[in-house]
Amino acid sequence: MLEAEFDKFAGEYEQAHAASIRLSGEAPDFFAKYKIADVAARLARQGEKPARILDFGAGVGNSLGPMRAAFPESDIVLLDPSAQSLDIASARFPGQASFQPFDGQAIPYDDNQFDLIFTACVFHHIPEEMHVGLLREIGRVLKPGGSFFLFEHNPWNPLTLHAVRNCSFDENAVLINAPQMKRRMAAAGLSRTKTVYRIFFPHFLARLRPLERYLAGLPMGAQYFVHAVKPIV
Repeated sequence: MLEAEFDKFAGEYEQAHAASIRLSGEAPDFFAKYKIADVAARLARQGEKPARILDFGAGVGNSLGPMRAAFPESDIVLLDPSAQSLDIASARFPGQASFQPFDGQAIPYDDNQFDLIFTACVFHHIPEEMHVGLLREIGRVLKPGGSFFLFEHNPWNPLTLHAVRNCSFDENAVLINAPQMKRRMAAAGLSRTKTVYRIFFPHFLARLRPLERYLAGLPMGAQYFVHAVKPIV
């Protein structure tokens, strides 16, 4: 999507998102919270407390509330090509983060600046030919030993496909399966990766969600994340 397209949908993002995921039985907040909870739990197991976090493609700031709750002492930067989206995020969460526009190609920070970089369902909006370059940029600004978490929709899940096809701001989306994404990350120098599949049960089967830990390697969850760690040279 071009910047103008993101701006076009910024004001109606919440309503469009809620409508597209109706079959899941969950509100958008559920998806924002589970992602940050997964990140926080994984970092806690590794004994990591990120001092500086970049939310790449942060949009209207849906992840910021859970992120601020999970990492209250961290310096958080929301990065997005849509100035209008960042204006909305800033109005929703005044003083809780820095709100940084960028040109969609070069991340405007020096090398090795962030302990944690997070991106949620962003890359399916970006033309495929730009993926490796942007992933390389993410690797550039990530500190050695730092973590990068990339969440995406799983195109092998039929409910995910239904949601994307019925979402106005996903009209240009091209979903990426996890093996493809891992290959692109490796091409960008992010080769130490692990894939975890998530969201196997809709709300009416929520009591079964504790079983997801045993299904994390099954490529049928509605979403997945790839966790990469930047090598320490």
